Amino acid sequence: MTDSPALTHALDDADAALGTLTEAVRDLPADAGAAPSALPGWTRGHVLAHVANVAAALARQAEYAARGERIEPYDGGRPGRDAAIEAAATRATGEHVAALETARERLAAAWPAPGDALWSAPVAYRDGVLADVALAWWREARIHAVDALVGLGLNTWDDAFCAHLRDFLAVRLPDYGAGLELVGDRRDVAAWLAGREPAGPVEAVREGSAVPLPDLAPWPSAPSPR
Repeated sequence: MTDSPALTHALDDADAALGTLTEAVRDLPADAGAAPSALPGWTRGHVLAHVANVAAALARQAEYAARGERIEPYDGGRPGRDAAIEAAATRATGEHVAALETARERLAAAWPAPGDALWSAPVAYRDGVLADVALAWWREARIHAVDALVGLGLNTWDDAFCAHLRDFLAVRLPDYGAGLELVGDRRDVAAWLAGREPAGPVEAVREGSAVPLPDLAPWPSAPSPR
């Protein structure tokens, strides 16, 4: 994975997602952050603050890995993460744009070159390696670009991203979805697994017969054991 076209695509597509999100936000009114997002309890400003903050958190995983060190993603752990989001959620649109641009520049500077052994370096984030961090950023960028409700829909998710989400989120299904077929547009299935509202129907089939969609387990908190 450390020297694969898949990792390169993930990095390029995540960067494209952040760039597109930033440009979409740039055209919004100054108070647009107060509008609702697709996430319950979060405004658009919360989503934008989270994107900028998680980008910085993951960039520093790479920065510390380059020094041979591990560090927690967020100062203050989960409470620090949540407080930082709340503090930044009320930014004016221009401030959100500046934070997103800064995050994009920091990530670009932090990632190693393709094929660099550093991609296999251990990191504190979910007790994985740096390649896992890059994939996590891909998920954060693409999913939250839709959550922000700035005109970017599920049609921005390409086949590779949908396949990655289905594989990563299979752990949310009972028995990893063994014997269960999820039927629907690939983007809708990926969205449903991610706990988002699909644009079209998603159905479950087992042994040729329709069955109710299962309840989803929590989002993975560590790299999948598969």
